[in-house]
Amino acid sequence: MFVTRSLFQAAQKVTTGIYGFPVHPNPRPVLIDLYKKTLTGLETKIPAHAVYRQAATAITQHRLKVVEKNSDVSKIEQEIDNGQIEELIWAAEDELKLVDKMAEWKP
Repeated sequence: MFVTRSLFQAAQKVTTGIYGFPVHPNPRPVLIDLYKKTLTGLETKIPAHAVYRQAATAITQHRLKVVEKNSDVSKIEQEIDNGQIEELIWAAEDELKLVDKMAEWKP
């Protein structure tokens, strides 16, 4: 039986080593979806001149490109260099929630 490298790594990863962060069985599509939802929310809810929108859009677009071009989770983690992929999912979920809060808080 042949196993691709990314599937082999996923099969090997038993724990993240971080309390409360279980290993995600298929993190890449989840992360892509979260980044796309965040970009859509930024475009539709936050004014184009807002510094928050400009900064969040730049970071999210960069991370989305990294995730889309790499199928290997370890390469994604290396290139983004902001923790494990489970932490990236957690941060992306928080950013998506923040978009709604920023739209609500606008003056």
